[in-house]
Amino acid sequence: MIGVRTMRSEVSRAKRIVVKVGSSSLTGAAGSGLDSAAVDRLVDAVASAKARGLDVLVVTSGAIAAGLAALGLKSRPKELELQQAAASVGQGLLMHRYTESFARHSITASQVLLTSEDIVRRSHYRNAQRTLDRLLALGVVPVINENDTVGTSEIRFGDNDRLAALVSHLVQADLLVLLSDIDALYDAPPSSPDAKRIPEVSDFAALNSAEFGGAGNSGVGSGGMATKVEAARIATSAGIAVVLTSLANVQGAVDGEEVGTIFHAGSHRAPSRALWIAHASMPKGSLTLDPGAAKAILERGTSLLPAGVTSVTGDFAAGDVVDLLDNSQKVIARGLVAFDSDEIPQLLGKSTKELAATFGAEYERELVHRDDLTLI
Repeated sequence: MIGVRTMRSEVSRAKRIVVKVGSSSLTGAAGSGLDSAAVDRLVDAVASAKARGLDVLVVTSGAIAAGLAALGLKSRPKELELQQAAASVGQGLLMHRYTESFARHSITASQVLLTSEDIVRRSHYRNAQRTLDRLLALGVVPVINENDTVGTSEIRFGDNDRLAALVSHLVQADLLVLLSDIDALYDAPPSSPDAKRIPEVSDFAALNSAEFGGAGNSGVGSGGMATKVEAARIATSAGIAVVLTSLANVQGAVDGEEVGTIFHAGSHRAPSRALWIAHASMPKGSLTLDPGAAKAILERGTSLLPAGVTSVTGDFAAGDVVDLLDNSQKVIARGLVAFDSDEIPQLLGKSTKELAATFGAEYERELVHRDDLTLI
């Protein structure tokens, strides 16, 4: 196992940092809205990192929480429409508070709202990457949030921990700091008297049977410790170190002090877009492959042709994310499909030349191109 001191030195060498903060860290008692002191604490740490010449991006939750307070609601509602209404009210309040706080340090902040589609689709992905790079070159701190006002599955199932991990890949960050209401990862729920802090993680397999606590106490957030561990898994798989700690320790985290839990970076950096395809969207359907097609994808990284598909499940459009299954129904890959689901049944088992002869030249293409496919 790599020693903590060695891993902390890795953190101190970071040149580009993503800091993610959740609703429970930015709000006071239920229904009380944003905690200005908490925002200032975060911004002060970001400002100190920028003063050392680092690029810093902030991924923030809190729009819904801020909107709930303005609407007089005490806890996060279950109704999607009410969540979106609260986000619509709260996003402006949240960004205004960040703008005021960064202005104390003469730093300009920008609002960046993302949905998974913005990054999964090739043109949107490249545009987001270029925009964030240009903002950083201008000395701006991008303040990123999911677009909760128009999101659907993102609010229902998602959280900004995963978004932060994927943004870290997008901008080729060296370090991701995940801020929670718990100061570290523990080997048992932190409320347990026998719980011990885990100072570092270099093998995620050792965490498979762990019971995590710390889902947030404010009643306004959507994430928990398990989502943070999964975010760390995503980030470290592409060579990005992760520190998990509390907002109270944010300064120490960006300074490389021995706070919280550090997740050791992997030895390689996977392509960002492949990670977005694998993790950023809920699959809209699935394609079952014959043994030959499954083997070709797993062993040679080929594209998926209609001839290799035996069945289709789900209702999806061209450009959506779908799972690729072997004949035992195990997910082996995920990718962007090139045809609508209602078109595919008539294509199954046919070669691309047969399809071109029957339906026209525009059908002489892959179901899923290898550039739009990643193994799971």
